[in-house]
Amino acid sequence: MTAKVSVVVPTRNRPELLAKALDAILGQEYPGPIEVIVVFDQSEPDLSLRRDDPHREVRVITNARTQGLAGGRNTGIGAATGELVAFCDDDDEWLPGKLAAQVALLDARPESELCCIGVVIDYDGRDVERTLGKDSITLPDLLRDRLTELHPSTFLFRRAALVDGIGLVDENIPGSYAEDYELLLRAARRAPIANAPGALVRVRWHRQSYFTARWATIAEALQWLLERYPEFDSAPRGHARITGQIAFAQAAGGHRKDAIRWVRKTIRHSPREARSYLALAVATRLVSADSVLRKLHKRGRGI
Repeated sequence: MTAKVSVVVPTRNRPELLAKALDAILGQEYPGPIEVIVVFDQSEPDLSLRRDDPHREVRVITNARTQGLAGGRNTGIGAATGELVAFCDDDDEWLPGKLAAQVALLDARPESELCCIGVVIDYDGRDVERTLGKDSITLPDLLRDRLTELHPSTFLFRRAALVDGIGLVDENIPGSYAEDYELLLRAARRAPIANAPGALVRVRWHRQSYFTARWATIAEALQWLLERYPEFDSAPRGHARITGQIAFAQAAGGHRKDAIRWVRKTIRHSPREARSYLALAVATRLVSADSVLRKLHKRGRGI
């Protein structure tokens, strides 16, 4: 299959990282045409990035929707002309063979509307490979676990299914936080997600992240998610994972009483959920949130 692939790359003030991301996309050994749509959000567009080659085209546009990641991605989806739509964050990098492997899997799995692939987490000079040992991901899988291996920079959709079935990225999520997870849940409601073998996207975790220390936004977004997905009530472990994250965010933001309230909710759903005890340790100042996150990131994991 040599379908045209439209790659949506939202960006904001990361010119050097963006250049690496674009080089990796355009350098993919994929026989079909690739259209890269760079969406500048809350920053001046760099028109010098434009490339008119119909086989490897680069278009530069400005976010015309809600400010932030969700609006930027939706602006790009709206401008896409390919049969397939991929996402890539401006600080990530596709590795050789990524696109060809995913397109081949979608071609072999006509029932799937979304395909993902494993990642290499790059944090503080150390690489940690994250892959899943299964080729199909269902909604119950995602309710139990976020499965961070399914990173948005690995998403490859059938455009028709994304626009007319799954739906665009939700722009109502506070701060666009966890919009990728919500989109995965919505996609898995319709059909199992195909997962290609290997780890072929380099994901950079660094202090430049716009979500670093935005604890109030994180807590609000996760509560939003719980309210809109009652399916979590049937998955105690998954429910506790989310409430544990909320507890940690409240503790990291200095809201001790709120943190303890969410810790209690977490323990009621799953006494073995480690996030509740990490949140308690941060709330009581036994450890700092930064130190917890640094240790987790070195292992290629987040809170």
